[in-house]
Amino acid sequence: MTSKERVTNTFERKAVDFIPAGVWPWPSTLKKWVSQGHLAQGEDPYEHFAQDIRCHAGDLNSIADLDYEDVIVEETQSTILKINGNGAKLKFHKLHESAPEHVDFAVKDRKGWDKFIRDRLIDVDRRRIPFEEYRKDKSLADKNERYFCWHGMAPLEQIHPMCGHENMFMAMALDPGWVKEMVMAYASFTIRHLEVLFTEEGKPDGLWFSEDMGYKGKTFMSAGMYKEIFFPGHKLLFDWVHSKGCKTIVHSCGYVEPLVPGLIEAGMDCLQGMEAKAGMDLPTLAEKFGDYICFFGGIDVRALATNDREKIDNELLIKIPPVIKRGCGYILHCDHSEPPEVDYQTMHYFIKRGREIAAKEILDK
Repeated sequence: MTSKERVTNTFERKAVDFIPAGVWPWPSTLKKWVSQGHLAQGEDPYEHFAQDIRCHAGDLNSIADLDYEDVIVEETQSTILKINGNGAKLKFHKLHESAPEHVDFAVKDRKGWDKFIRDRLIDVDRRRIPFEEYRKDKSLADKNERYFCWHGMAPLEQIHPMCGHENMFMAMALDPGWVKEMVMAYASFTIRHLEVLFTEEGKPDGLWFSEDMGYKGKTFMSAGMYKEIFFPGHKLLFDWVHSKGCKTIVHSCGYVEPLVPGLIEAGMDCLQGMEAKAGMDLPTLAEKFGDYICFFGGIDVRALATNDREKIDNELLIKIPPVIKRGCGYILHCDHSEPPEVDYQTMHYFIKRGREIAAKEILDK
């Protein structure tokens, strides 16, 4: 089977020759492997590890004012503090990969949204669309018969960089109508711009939305609040994806199990991530939701970071057999991007051993 056929069958819960895989090492991990001579400078990690899924390299630019030049407020050896075209003051770390720190925001309420952001998101601006990156990655995926995904942010991940988590969460309690308005605005913004991209460059096989909605042991919101505020935007997006004949993958860090039924109702086809240290358990999720969605990831990356093959085997044996026996579609991956602590040889071992364990279960069925 080709990679594209393998992933397509997985989404449809049809037979595969072996389970598909996808790995996404951090840039610092790839840099380490290059310095050790395992990868050539600039070598494509997707093809090096023969991954079945390729994602495009660039998201839509959802900064409100594209003509605004970032202002550097402060810079040290390890950080840089900037104000961007959303009026957001964010601190970025130079020495390691991480989300920027939220420092201050021009938008803290509905009034700020109306003044600085809302009207700038209405019209299509081609500068927001990564035509070249998409074209390049789609061409490579087509050439090597990989399953190709557009990858970008869903509404929560577009809202909080603009106004901050704290302001967003406070508004969800005190002015939920405003947050719902922002959700629908960003969902519509995404659809309008992707319509242009896909019309000109061709549609992908699937769309991968990042939408972090939880932290350790807790969701960012109740299932009821999700249904009231975020569900309408997700359903608008996911229905549009399905209208294109594509599948929807949702990545979420943190504990999000209580939100999964709502995401399924909205149209999610595959849950990606399933962060073990946050309390997400792949076999439990498969037992509860395996009739409705497939799963991508869920293997505790901390086991890989030990580079101890016995610990890696234990983690794979606990997680993979119950999912395969349950008849769920499954794509092999960790629950997070692989950090620099993961050795190059460990990455190869993880893919090979995971597929071996899955193959035994497939044969035994």
